[in-house]
Amino acid sequence: MEQSEKVNEIFEYLTEMFGEAPECELNYESDIQLMVAIILSAQCTDKRVNIVTKTLFKKYKDVHDFANADMDELGQDIYSTGFYKNKSRNIIAMAKEVIGKHGGVIPKDMDELTKLAGVGRKTASVFMAEFYDIPAIAVDTHVIRVGNRLGLTESKNPIVIERDLKQIFDERNWAAYHFYLVLFGRYFCVARNPKCEECRIKEFCKHYNKVIH
Repeated sequence: MEQSEKVNEIFEYLTEMFGEAPECELNYESDIQLMVAIILSAQCTDKRVNIVTKTLFKKYKDVHDFANADMDELGQDIYSTGFYKNKSRNIIAMAKEVIGKHGGVIPKDMDELTKLAGVGRKTASVFMAEFYDIPAIAVDTHVIRVGNRLGLTESKNPIVIERDLKQIFDERNWAAYHFYLVLFGRYFCVARNPKCEECRIKEFCKHYNKVIH
């Protein structure tokens, strides 16, 4: 089977599972809320982040509130998301930079986004795809795992994986396919004890063919 046919079959299946328009599972109402939520989601589940931000976003309502936050107090507010000291420091610094350099509006350009405190390429890609609907592929642990298992890439390097996936997928589908891979990895193709017996695309899976089958 050619790669294009394989990709089509994989994503027809994932479309059946997650619908035509897969979405980020983080709750937000503004650009600053989305960026804060993405930063908090590092090494933390979206479910936990949404629990924290339900209260957090009532206390810190806009970019100025985050920029003027007390680092220790913000750290306690986000404590349960983990790495709270680094996250609180980065959120405050990021908010100040957004105000000072971008007029209070988070930019949509990858180069400008990755200059912000706490914003790497993965975070920037999620933000661009979700908030501005700009084609992007964010490579997180789920994308790395699923991409390798399904033979979409043979690398563990996020930069290389992003390049590989962008060469395989139609640009207009980058964001959707990224979310499909994330959701599939989060709920089905998990790191330990993946639900292989329920999976209709296991024929493409290196993990299934080498470890389980």
